[in-house]
Amino acid sequence: MFIWQRPAWPQFSWSAAALLPRLSAARLRQGRLLGELEATGFELQQEAEFASSVVDVLSTSAIEGEALAPASVRSSVAHRLGLVRASVRDRQVDAIVDVVLDATQNASKPLTRARLLGWHQTLYPTGRSNLQRIAVGRYRDDAAGAMQVVSGVLSHRPVVHFEAPPAPRVAGEVKALLEWVGGPARKLDGLVASGLAHLWFITIHPFDDGNGRLARALADLVLARADGLTHRFWSMSAQIERERADYYRELERAQRGGLEVTTWLEWFIGCFERSVGLASSTLSRVRMKSAFWRAMASSQPLSERQQKMLRQLLEQDELTLTVKQWAAVCRCSVDTAQRDVADLVARGVLTRNEGGSLKTSYRFSWSPE
Repeated sequence: MFIWQRPAWPQFSWSAAALLPRLSAARLRQGRLLGELEATGFELQQEAEFASSVVDVLSTSAIEGEALAPASVRSSVAHRLGLVRASVRDRQVDAIVDVVLDATQNASKPLTRARLLGWHQTLYPTGRSNLQRIAVGRYRDDAAGAMQVVSGVLSHRPVVHFEAPPAPRVAGEVKALLEWVGGPARKLDGLVASGLAHLWFITIHPFDDGNGRLARALADLVLARADGLTHRFWSMSAQIERERADYYRELERAQRGGLEVTTWLEWFIGCFERSVGLASSTLSRVRMKSAFWRAMASSQPLSERQQKMLRQLLEQDELTLTVKQWAAVCRCSVDTAQRDVADLVARGVLTRNEGGSLKTSYRFSWSPE
C-alpha cells in the first residue's frame, strides 16, 4: 500500500519531540551563517547568492539526469540577479533559472494553481522533455498508463518503486496541497512545512515530467516564506544530489509507509543542515576570491589572458589547469601560455603539480597572508 492509499491521507503526523534536536541544530547552523553573511557586506552577499543559485540550478537538473552547461547557467543567473557577466544564454537554462529563483524571490506571493502550471510551462518551453512530447502546463492524464517510478525497465523483472494517484484525482489532490500551503503550513516550523510539502507534492506526481524539480521549488518556497528570506544562500538541491541514494531510499520508505512521517522529516531537516554547512564553505570561497582580486589590484597588473583564465578557474570546483588548456581557451601559443603560467607561479598564485611536459597541471594556491 502506498501512502496516498491510506484512508486518512493526507493527514500527516510526526513526533515533535523527536524532531526538536534536529530542528535546533539546523536552525543554529542557519543562524550562524546568516550572521556571517550580515557581516560580509552587500557585494559579498550578492556573490554568495549568485554562487548558491548557480549550484542549485545545476543540481536540481543533475538529480533528474540532465547536465546543463555551467557557463550558460552562470550567465542566466547573473542576468536574473542583475549582475554583470558575459552573456552565454540558453532558452532552456533560462526557464529553469526562472522557476528556481521565482520560488524564493517571490515566496510571499500566493502559490495558486495558475502559478504552479506556469512553472511547469516555463520548464518546458518547447513542449518536450528531451525528444518526447509531454503535456505542458496541465496535469497528466495517464493516457499511456499509470504514473509509476520504475527501475530496470529493460530487464525481465522491472521494479515498481512507486505508483502515483490516478489522473482523475490529481486536480483535487493538488488543490488540497495548495490550500494547505496557503494556510495551515504557515503555523508550522518552516523546515517541517517544507519537508511535508516536498513529500506531499512528489507523491501526487501531478505532471508528466518535472515533478522532482517542482517539488524542490515548492519546498524552497515554503521555507523561504516561513523564514522571510528572499535570497538564496544555500541549496537543498545540491545537498540532495550529493545524497541522492539516501534521498530516494528515504522517499520510497515514506511513500510506502504510513502517515507518521517523523523519519522522513528527520532526514529532510538533517539534509538542510548539511546544505547550510556547504553554504558556509561557499561563503569562505567567495571571501577568498574577493580578497584575491583585491590583492591582485594592488600588485603588478595581470594580463587580460591571466584575468580571464583565473576567473574561469575560480568558478570551477577543481582549481587546476594545464598549459595546453590555457592555450586552447585563450587561443594563444603554448609558449605564450607557458609564460603566463610561469608568471603566476612566481607570484604564488599557482603551484605546479606532479607530472611532465604539457600534461603538467597547476593548482590555484594563493592565500591571504
